[in-house]
Amino acid sequence: MESLRQQKVNKLLAKELAEIFRSESKSLFGGGFITVTTVRISPDLSSAKIYLSIMATKDKAITFKLIQDQNNVIRKKLGLIVGKQLRIVPELMFFIDDSLDYAMKIEALLKK
Repeated sequence: MESLRQQKVNKLLAKELAEIFRSESKSLFGGGFITVTTVRISPDLSSAKIYLSIMATKDKAITFKLIQDQNNVIRKKLGLIVGKQLRIVPELMFFIDDSLDYAMKIEALLKK
């Protein structure tokens, strides 16, 4: 069970990371459409798991690799935004959220 503090930090990080991905999409990630679906922060607020949905790209794996390569840049930009609200900017770990792809696959199977 997440504490109220964790829930607030999750929402803050999701909002600010979504804005970073929206504004820096062309310059850092090749122009793909990247959506932050879920953020889960550890109880000590030192690390965060960020689940991303990647759309409108030719190859999701390449875009995801670009995101992982730019992890330090993303964390620095996040630190500039939330630095007054959080004492420590959490370590960011990115994961692909494939729940939408899975749902579409299930729906296609059910239609047969």
